[in-house]
Amino acid sequence: VQLQASGGGMVQAGASLRLSCAASGFALADYVIGWFRQAPGKEREVISCILGSADRYYDDEYYSDSVKGRFTMSRDSAKNTVYLQMNSLKPEDTAVYYCAPSSSRYKCSTLDASGFAGWGQGTQVTVSS
Repeated sequence: VQLQASGGGMVQAGASLRLSCAASGFALADYVIGWFRQAPGKEREVISCILGSADRYYDDEYYSDSVKGRFTMSRDSAKNTVYLQMNSLKPEDTAVYYCAPSSSRYKCSTLDASGFAGWGQGTQVTVSS
């Protein structure tokens, strides 16, 4: 199981971007999906997560403090795609962004990267001041 992130780019501070996470061969709605980012010289961090259809709290979302209130996840099951809407971007949001699946609600709710696998190619987001 591997996902493909896209939609990154170079923007100025305060701008918005929408990232897409697509999959082939399986239904994204069945899985917990997390968004991650890795800045140069830093570890990969979980920034958001959405629960899958197997959970009674389907589509509940979780966000790290660094992005809460600015970033929003959504899911389009018909397109088999999960999105990350990023508003009010800051230079510190500059990183390569990835998405990955998980089967663990706990790992999602605690934004624990160890519960995720199947990293695909990320997408670069660069925010200038």
